[in-house]
Amino acid sequence: MDVPDSQNDQRSFIEEQVRADRLHQLFRQSVSAVVGSLLAAVILCGLCWERFDQSIVVGWLTILAASSLLRISMFIAYFRSPEHLRTPQRWERTYWCTLVLSAGIWGVGALTVMPADDLLSQALVMLFTVGMSVSAVSCYSAYRYMTLTSIGLVLLPCALWLLFQSTTIQVGMALAVFVFASFVARATSKMAEALETAFRLTREMELAHNISTRAAQTDELTGLKNRRAFFERAQQLYDDCKRNRLGLCAVMLDMDHFKHINDTYGHQVGDQVLRQMGEVISSFFRDTDVHGRLGGEEFAVLLPDTSIEAAVEMAEQLIQAIAGLMTVPVHRVTASLGVASTDVDDKDLHSLMNNADKALYQAKARGRNQIAVAD
Repeated sequence: MDVPDSQNDQRSFIEEQVRADRLHQLFRQSVSAVVGSLLAAVILCGLCWERFDQSIVVGWLTILAASSLLRISMFIAYFRSPEHLRTPQRWERTYWCTLVLSAGIWGVGALTVMPADDLLSQALVMLFTVGMSVSAVSCYSAYRYMTLTSIGLVLLPCALWLLFQSTTIQVGMALAVFVFASFVARATSKMAEALETAFRLTREMELAHNISTRAAQTDELTGLKNRRAFFERAQQLYDDCKRNRLGLCAVMLDMDHFKHINDTYGHQVGDQVLRQMGEVISSFFRDTDVHGRLGGEEFAVLLPDTSIEAAVEMAEQLIQAIAGLMTVPVHRVTASLGVASTDVDDKDLHSLMNNADKALYQAKARGRNQIAVAD
């Protein structure tokens, strides 16, 4: 995972991750809710089949089944989509629309099938609507506004109708539902806050771990991999190339007369030169290449799936880029490079690196600021 550098970027990164976590939990938890809402309607209608208007029941269940299929198709599309496309910006509004549609159909349908003169049926309908509200709390807990919307659309149609009826029992049922809804509204607020806090803490710990891991693997001065991290990644790359029978070239680089720069201009100037070297190397090579600072003024690069001719050409371009560095008061910066490629005689990564190192010393022996290729 890429680690943002500034604190503002880190906060924005965590916010995005928390939103993504909430969305993923929403989809995972609410898959069963779609089937459950349809099943609850079927059970309610089965219990009150003789008491309800059967033509209205069939129509309600048909519309509810259609909305359930629509939501299921949305779930399938979400889980089949690539992970980088499962973003809140892409899916929250879609989910919200299908939820409003489904909950509205449930609430209005329950009011439509509920007989006006049958208290037992009315009590059963209210019992099922309250049960649907409880399931909404567990399914949509990461999104408080979705929870409250679902509860309101399911409960309010029947509860409001009962509130304006003539009997005390009907008004009492309506008031009981409103009291229940008020407690649920308070609970959803605390639950949503607790979940968001948990998501945030998890992501902050993950980010802190990645930052510490990167710091342990990064050379502080140049921003490149340090010696240990370079050889760990280099070994993986070497094994991959060997397994897939791909060519692999190694480039060893050592800056010329770097001790003279430190002795003449001071270590601060020398550090600035090294920083510029790190910038040149990190921007010059491909994402698939592995590069790092081995120590002092010595650097190494591994070039997978690269011929020796292509590696030499890249090394020549790198020498030109280094020669173009301008660090006041240093007038000129040069480097010597050794290039080697894998061979049937190479037994391991260190054999390849050793060949590139021998070529580097040949370049220095020939006068520096040049490239030597291993025999």
